[in-house]
Amino acid sequence: MICASLCHTDILCCNGLPVPLFPRIPGHEGVGTVESVGENVTGLKEGDVVMPLYLGECGGCLNCKSGKTNLCHAYPLNFNGLMPDGTSRMSVEGEKIYHHFSCSTWSEYVVIDSNYVVKVDPRMALPHASFLACGFTTGYGAAWREVEVKKGSTVAVLGLGAVGLGVVEGARVQGAARIVGVDLNDLKREKGEAFGMTEFINPKNSAGKSVSDLLKEATGGLGVDYCFECTGVVPLLDEAIEASKVGLGTVVLIGAGLETSGNIKFIPLLCGRTLKGSIYGGVRPQSDLPTIIDKCINKEIQLDKLLTHEVSIHEINKAFGLLKQPDCVKVLIKF
Repeated sequence: MICASLCHTDILCCNGLPVPLFPRIPGHEGVGTVESVGENVTGLKEGDVVMPLYLGECGGCLNCKSGKTNLCHAYPLNFNGLMPDGTSRMSVEGEKIYHHFSCSTWSEYVVIDSNYVVKVDPRMALPHASFLACGFTTGYGAAWREVEVKKGSTVAVLGLGAVGLGVVEGARVQGAARIVGVDLNDLKREKGEAFGMTEFINPKNSAGKSVSDLLKEATGGLGVDYCFECTGVVPLLDEAIEASKVGLGTVVLIGAGLETSGNIKFIPLLCGRTLKGSIYGGVRPQSDLPTIIDKCINKEIQLDKLLTHEVSIHEINKAFGLLKQPDCVKVLIKF
């Protein structure tokens, strides 16, 4: 590993969600250099710069051939803390250590199935490559691949962390006319505007009005065409549904929260709205991710403003505290 980064999903992992597997090494964002490959590995060699990922793409299963989803049947999202062959490649004094998804990037070395690895053009800034391993790509892809935001549409983004900022950028590139960011932190206004946000709402400054009411007021009572829920705060899912247009609105659930279930008000959803879940923004590792990497290399996507803090791997506990700072977006972990 060369560098890694911290995502809110890593906090969930440390809290035992979605599956309490301990001891475990967290981390699912990062970039590194191939030290060696197994005898059956093709397309990768010693010295290649790569991103370890938590999704694979076989290209031949029903889902991959459909071109409509990134959830491969052969190399799926893995919750059991083991490699595809059912083993762990990490231990301490003989005790098995569980992986986080397919990788565990908070470690000096990673052993990973080659189908969960994507080569990175060495012209790519390595911290930026780490950020693309989950957060930013998840948001960008949700607007680009998952729902294909239409030109001239109105978009609301609930939560302006790395995922939400990715949605803002993706919606901008897709040609959205209005992109309304919603966050309780006024410092996120500047970050959102840097990625293309056109309006900002802080519900704390709005006399107790709900998020959905505020977004309806901003759109003449109609609501938005697309609403992306990026916080994982369960009650905000209902707000996102209410904030979208009756009959036409699309709501995308991206945020992974501390609660794994919640009650949804069905009447607003029954009134013609669409609710869609998204993993990694629908981005296919082999087919789509290189396009995003190229855009970063060509400066069509600027990720510099995502990086706000840096720590060494030996200061990893400090990173959790930094993530709570109001000015924090991404924490880079150096090895």
